[in-house]
Amino acid sequence: MEHENITRIMLDEKEYILIGTAHVSKQSAEQVKEVIEAEKPDAVCVELDEQRYQSIMAGNSWKDMDIFSVIKQKKASLLLINLAISSFQKRMANQLGIQPGQEMIQGIESAKEMGAKLVLADRNIQITFSRIWHQVGLWGKAQLLSQVVASIFSKDTISEEELEKMKSKDMINTVLNEFTESFPRLKVPLIDERDQYLAQKIKDAPGKKIVAVLGAAHVPGIKEEIKKEHDLQQLSKLPPKSQAPKIIGWSIPIIILAIIAYTFLANPDAGLQQTLSWVLWNGSLSALGTALALGHPLAILTALVAAPITSLNPLLAAGWFAGFVQAFFNRPSVSDFETLTEDVFTVKGFWSNKVTRVLLVIVFANLGSSLGTFIGGADVIRLFFQNF
Repeated sequence: MEHENITRIMLDEKEYILIGTAHVSKQSAEQVKEVIEAEKPDAVCVELDEQRYQSIMAGNSWKDMDIFSVIKQKKASLLLINLAISSFQKRMANQLGIQPGQEMIQGIESAKEMGAKLVLADRNIQITFSRIWHQVGLWGKAQLLSQVVASIFSKDTISEEELEKMKSKDMINTVLNEFTESFPRLKVPLIDERDQYLAQKIKDAPGKKIVAVLGAAHVPGIKEEIKKEHDLQQLSKLPPKSQAPKIIGWSIPIIILAIIAYTFLANPDAGLQQTLSWVLWNGSLSALGTALALGHPLAILTALVAAPITSLNPLLAAGWFAGFVQAFFNRPSVSDFETLTEDVFTVKGFWSNKVTRVLLVIVFANLGSSLGTFIGGADVIRLFFQNF
C-alpha cells in the first residue's frame, strides 16, 4: 500500500511509516484505518499531547474546567487561544461536514483494535504557546491577542483555495497564520521544535514497526530530524523569563511613589492633588473597563478600589481581583462551559456566557488599569513640574 503521502523510513532495524494527513479531510481518516490494519504495527504515534487527547476523548467538553484556577494560574490568555482554535475547528466542521482531528481519533481507535501501543507524540500545547509568547514583545503580544479575538468572532466561510492550503499546514499554525507571517521566527517553536520533539517520540516508540499519524506539514521535518538525537527535556523547558519587564514594572511605581512623596514634603496640597489624580485615573478607567465587559456591580467596585494599588505592584493586576469577584457572584454553570464553543460564534454569546464574561472582565479591567497608569502617571509628573 503506497501513496504519495506515506513515507517509509528504515533506521536501526526499525521501520517507521509516516502518514502525512490533512486535518480537514475525510479521506485521511479512512487511509489511517487502512494503513494500520494492513501494517499491523507494534505502536501507533499520534500528533497529540495529553491535554488535546483528553479533550478529544471527552468530546472537547469544557465542563471540568475550574475558572478560579484559570485566574489564579494567570491562564486567561491561554484559554482565549484554546477557544480560538476550538471555534475555528467548529466552524470548519459546520462548513465541511467533517470532524476536525478525525484522523487522530481513527489512529487512537485503530491502535486499540490492533492491540498496538498508543504513543501521544506531540509536545504539551501550553509549553508551545509559552515558547511562542516568549518570542514576541509587548506589541507582539497585543497583536497576537487581537488576532485570536478576531478569529473567535470571524464567521467567514473557508474558500476552496484556503482549504487546499490547510491540507498541508499544521492546525495551530493555520489559526495563527497571519501572525506567523508577521513573525517568521515563530516557525521555530511552532513547527521546527515540534518536528524535533515528534521525531524523538516516534523514534522512542516501542517495537520494530511504528506507524505515525501526522499533519502533512510535519513530515518533511521529521524525515530529517528522526536521524538525529533530541533532548525532550530541553525541548519541554519553559523559556526563562526576561528581567526587563520586571525591572520596568518595578521602576515605574517606584518613580511615581518617589515623585508623590517628594511633592508631599515640599507642597502637601500638590502632593494630595497628585495622589487623587493617580487614584481617580487608575480606578475609574479600570472600573469603566469592567463595566464595558458587563461586569457585576461588585466587580466594578473591586476594579475601582484595586487598580490604584495593583498598578504600584507588578505582581498584582486589577483584572484578577475583579475576575475573582465576577466569578464568585456570577459563577459559571456546567451549561456555560458546555455551550462555550457555540457561544463564542456571536458577540452576544461571548458577552452572555458567564465563562467568557469573566475573561472579558479580567482583560478589560487590566486594560483600563494600564491606561489609567499611563495617564495618571503622566499627570503626576505634570503636576510635579508645574509646582516646581
